[in-house]
Amino acid sequence: MSDQPIIKRDEKGRLLPGSAGGPGRPPGTPNKVSVTFRETVQKLLEDNADNVALWLKQTAEGSKSRRVAGKLIPGRAPDPHGAARLLANLGEFAAPRLSRAEVTGDGGGPLTVIIRKEGKDDPVEPV
Repeated sequence: MSDQPIIKRDEKGRLLPGSAGGPGRPPGTPNKVSVTFRETVQKLLEDNADNVALWLKQTAEGSKSRRVAGKLIPGRAPDPHGAARLLANLGEFAAPRLSRAEVTGDGGGPLTVIIRKEGKDDPVEPV
């Protein structure tokens, strides 16, 4: 046997996942930029927790028109739905959505589930 790593390629010559000796990071290693970005956003949210709560409250309750330095700043209507949407969007940075997976049976058809009851009084029949 040789000490050479096994390199597996697809029909177009591209390296297959898990193939030894391929370029890039090993499978399962998180992307450094994604990890850094997620940590930065999480730190930003932690450092501004009081501000975020205030902004959500202001969005939900709305605000009145006011004058600032002689200029009229228009108010906003209450938007509790918008506040909930903002909170959900912020939550995705702390706990990203899990990917969805579809489970199908043979040939992409319906999945067949067989439930067998086994006990000391019940003989087990092969399926």
